[in-house]
Amino acid sequence: MWWFLLACSGATTTDSAETEDTATATMTDTGTGDGLPRADVIDVTATGEEQDWLFDVSLLSDDEGCDHYADWWEVVGEDGTLLFRRILRHSHVDEQPFTRDGGPVTIAGDQLVWVRGHQNDRGYGGSTMTGTVLGGFETADWPAGLGTGLEDQEPQPEPCLY
Repeated sequence: MWWFLLACSGATTTDSAETEDTATATMTDTGTGDGLPRADVIDVTATGEEQDWLFDVSLLSDDEGCDHYADWWEVVGEDGTLLFRRILRHSHVDEQPFTRDGGPVTIAGDQLVWVRGHQNDRGYGGSTMTGTVLGGFETADWPAGLGTGLEDQEPQPEPCLY
């Protein structure tokens, strides 16, 4: 329940020089049917230049420690190809929501991509976003069948640090 109160407060913690995100969000179970919260993507921005983008992705996840935490976010092309995966090496129990950057993501600025989070014990299923670097990103339902089999694709996380 602590994560719900924190999410409603609008508080956000980010890496170093990243800007504060004041979005309010609640964790969701989108399509898994078990009613359990997942790692929600609540914001995506990108900086850089053609074929060399740095993505900043904000996640809201009900992390409890190494047994239950958001262990990556990824960028997926319209054809289901994994374009980039940012491994998260530890849980963020006291840092919700949180933002982490990753790249380079080698895409054109007008290429449509999907961004989603993953939890080590529950997999995919949270809120996702789609859009382009040049046009921005918005929340959208993940298309059925897109990226099937990516969960087992490299890179995979090492054991959780804490």
